[in-house]
Amino acid sequence: MSSNERQSLFVNGAPAGELQEKPAGTLAQPVKPLPEDALILIPVRNVVLFPGVILPISMRRERSVAAAQEAARSERPIGLLLQRDPANDAPGPEDLYWVGTVANVLRYVTTPDGTHHIVAQGESRFRVLQFLEGWPFMVARVQRIQEVEPQTAEIEARALQLKERAKEILELLPQVPAELANTLENITSAGALADLLAGFMDLKPEEKQELLETFDLKARLDRMIQLMAHRIEVLKLSREISQQTKQAMDERHREVLLREQLRAIQKELGEGDEHAAELEELAKAIEEAKMPEEVATHAKKELKRLERMNEGSGEYPMIRTYLDWLIELPWSKETEDRIDIAEARRILEEDHYGLEKVKRRILEYLAVRKLNPSGKSPILCFVGPPGVGKTSLGQSIARATNRKFARISLGGVHDEAEIRGHRRTYIGALPGNIIQAIRKAGTRNPVLMLDEVDKLGAGGFHGDPASALLEVLDPEQNASFRDNYLGVPFDLSRVLFICTANVLDTIPGPLRDRMEIIQIPGYTEEEKLQIALRYLVKRQLEANGLKPEQCEITEAAIRAIITDYTREAGVRNLEREIGAVFRNVAMRIAEGTIERARIDVGDLPAILGPRKFENEVAMRVSVPGVATGLAWTPVGGDILFIEASKVAGSGKLILTGQLGDVMKESAQTALSLAKARVPCIAPESLEKQDIHIHVPAGATPKDGPSAGVAIFTALVSLLCDKPVRNDVAMTGEISLRGLVLPVGGIKEKVLAALRAGITTVLLPARNKRDLEEIPEDARKRLTFVWLETVDDALEAAIGGGLVSGERREAPAG
Repeated sequence: MSSNERQSLFVNGAPAGELQEKPAGTLAQPVKPLPEDALILIPVRNVVLFPGVILPISMRRERSVAAAQEAARSERPIGLLLQRDPANDAPGPEDLYWVGTVANVLRYVTTPDGTHHIVAQGESRFRVLQFLEGWPFMVARVQRIQEVEPQTAEIEARALQLKERAKEILELLPQVPAELANTLENITSAGALADLLAGFMDLKPEEKQELLETFDLKARLDRMIQLMAHRIEVLKLSREISQQTKQAMDERHREVLLREQLRAIQKELGEGDEHAAELEELAKAIEEAKMPEEVATHAKKELKRLERMNEGSGEYPMIRTYLDWLIELPWSKETEDRIDIAEARRILEEDHYGLEKVKRRILEYLAVRKLNPSGKSPILCFVGPPGVGKTSLGQSIARATNRKFARISLGGVHDEAEIRGHRRTYIGALPGNIIQAIRKAGTRNPVLMLDEVDKLGAGGFHGDPASALLEVLDPEQNASFRDNYLGVPFDLSRVLFICTANVLDTIPGPLRDRMEIIQIPGYTEEEKLQIALRYLVKRQLEANGLKPEQCEITEAAIRAIITDYTREAGVRNLEREIGAVFRNVAMRIAEGTIERARIDVGDLPAILGPRKFENEVAMRVSVPGVATGLAWTPVGGDILFIEASKVAGSGKLILTGQLGDVMKESAQTALSLAKARVPCIAPESLEKQDIHIHVPAGATPKDGPSAGVAIFTALVSLLCDKPVRNDVAMTGEISLRGLVLPVGGIKEKVLAALRAGITTVLLPARNKRDLEEIPEDARKRLTFVWLETVDDALEAAIGGGLVSGERREAPAG
């Protein structure tokens, strides 16, 4: 090898594992010359190199690195000697075997972690005669052992037998490359064959050293034949045991054998005790979970799979996580219902003001549960505007029944897997929200609130979550609810499901059919006042760090906040405004400007600003052609102004204000009815005029079948030039015969009229049945006029003398 070729053996560690040639200037500096019969030595651990074999050698010790660099620089071979103790980092002559292998350095590399590597090819055996001093590495005078290979029949026979045994071993080993058998066949030297097989056989370092020190070729071949015969017997026995295990052993013996083999492997890897303890802990947890028989059998089957699996396998953590889910689910844990009707009534009254119908239904449920403990739980659905206490009602029910409470928000959920769970074939699979909530609650009979069930996402390629809820909310099916992740049934029949929604229209019919609907309309002004005094003030005082003696708010101030700063069905904004008042007081107390405060009506503008809402009904209906209608919205009732005017034209009807098809038809019906029914309207005079009907707040779409009476009244007011009373609001649909037809949302509309300062409400006579749902306080403060025909509406809203024929008196309110 030339000097340039020798220098190219040196490479530096390069990024990302690449090897680059090391510059010649970085070679080790020359040392004093070595005697001709001296050899540079490198001690090695657990490695025996045989002549003719190529092996990589790793080095970290400074003396070994210096020896390899000097050998490469001076183009000299090296001598490899096996250490007697691999743990010795500084071996001396007495710590080494004195017979080794002379080797040539084919390549020298360094890696980024600082390790030096050489690729060495064995050349011949040598024996150490004397160790020399004076070099930064081991040097010794050696005697090279010349290999003598007599061409005798005995040697040839042994070499042939050695080849046959090597082929037999290759046949017993799985996945052996065909090139290896060809290589063995092409070797003609018996000594080279013995050394090659000794180098690659799975032998202890001491056994390999024994073969290296056996200079007599015949003895070495005999020893190799003996070792290979032993290896063949081991491989045959292993194959025979494997075949017998598959064919004849029963399941118990097979399990024992596999466990013993597994323990032996784990012991070698140093992980047996910990892994066995973990599996025993899992088996114990499965027994203690008290699962149903079907589930327990499935869990034990998965545990057996886990026992046979290596911890490094990618499937191991997936099965382990799955077993953890099965163990932690409350298959048999449940809280005992507290069936005390009086105590439950006290808790409900303490937590919520009003809502008598809801409280009565909850108490009925408890009474039935007390008489029939094994009965199936109903599915209650609270429907109402935001802020009326739907979610907090679920917490009160859990408290009254002594059950755990869990909540799931369904708003925007568009994937069926969020309900039923993901299949375990997917990476990162988890159970659905139902099973997750039950696991979090820790009992099999919690109160589980499904919030915003009306805002479920539409079905698509992810499945339909609303359809997935059908099984969850069906008392006849949910006793065997099957989550995709678990793959085993879980009993949901003991769970008390409570759903909440703002509207019913967006809930699919089959899902709505599973639930018992309980309407929770908005609160009256008096109810809001009581809720604020009982709950909101105390809660906001605590939230803002104030004590009751530091801040007092008068009842008149709260009433002013309700009427002038909030206009809502619930009390959410009311609580925000009360919080804003208390924050202002807290800031002044923290600054030290005041020690305590008393908030009255006069203090509100300085804190909350000018009043946000005012009674504009009188101003809106001060001219002919304006009527006040009542509308229902998802967030409660509201008042709706209908404005009509006439301009020169060709008799067209102009409609504006983002009206839907139903309201457009109501307007056309109202105009036709007014022309035919009211004497003061001359149809021929309208041929040169256009009628324009407008509903303000044009950016808000409006539709529904309850504006007919209001539109008819506004048209008659315009065409007869008589204003509508400013304290009257109305709702109802009309027919071409002049009949007033019933509508829905009566309670919400009546409460909206009360909030707007209306004193008289005109309602369809066929809606009298809804009167009992209106709070008593509202009934006392309002006058109700029941409409059979549109004539009754004109009589109450405008006055007499407008209708044709004999006019009937409106029934007393």
